[in-house]
Amino acid sequence: MDISFYEFSNLPDEIQYSIVLDKGRVITDSINNGSRYVLYELSTFSVELIYNLNRDKISGKNIYLNRAAYAF
Repeated sequence: MDISFYEFSNLPDEIQYSIVLDKGRVITDSINNGSRYVLYELSTFSVELIYNLNRDKISGKNIYLNRAAYAF
């Protein structure tokens, strides 16, 4: 799936989560203070999903543009 950072950022959260979980590639994950942080790579950007382990649900996200993808 090829979606731009801008297109992805403008989607509703639930659709973003679905795309990340279906199409994203896990880069790293860690657990800290009752939360699990998982970094996924999509086309030219990465998405960090934050899971609340006590509630067993996604509690937040961060989207990062991979600037190296645009380096010449």
